[in-house]
Amino acid sequence: MKTSPPCLPPADPSATPPPETPREHHLGTLVREHEKALLAYTEKLLNDHHLAEDIVQETLVRAWHHADRLYDSEGSVRGWLLTVARNLVIDRSRGGFHRYEVIGSDTLDVVQRDHADAVAAAVTVTEMLDSLSTEHREVLVHTYLWGRTVRETAEVLGIPVGTAKSRQHYALNYLRKSERYERSPAGVRA
Repeated sequence: MKTSPPCLPPADPSATPPPETPREHHLGTLVREHEKALLAYTEKLLNDHHLAEDIVQETLVRAWHHADRLYDSEGSVRGWLLTVARNLVIDRSRGGFHRYEVIGSDTLDVVQRDHADAVAAAVTVTEMLDSLSTEHREVLVHTYLWGRTVRETAEVLGIPVGTAKSRQHYALNYLRKSERYERSPAGVRA
């Protein structure tokens, strides 16, 4: 058998609200006297109205928790509140909040670099290297792609240093001429 919960007596509109405790009185005073100044200060520090509201709320909660110490100390109440707000702003900027991505309207349109030019350049360079003789291509690959000196290239390939320099010179001249030919209008040599 189910029993229904006891009914609460109707609220008496003429009844007075319970008296405020000293702590609640202090909180109301803090909000009335300091909320606008705290909000303006934190908003200036953060450049974000919503975060500033969060910081002000946390500042007032901390003031409420330390109400006895707040009014018994010799410093100004506003100074204490501004210091707490500033410290909370610093803590927020140092914390994980700013280290991780926050999804927002500004992060939805991410511009990605177009790599088509790099791919086209790589294909062109590969084709140009393929147009060289094997001996000339080997010298360029060793000196430019593997970063070896002409002397090291000559040692690896087993040729005299003068021959390696000569092959490098003629290979680069050939590539420069073929590049100019490809860039000129209608393939006419420049």
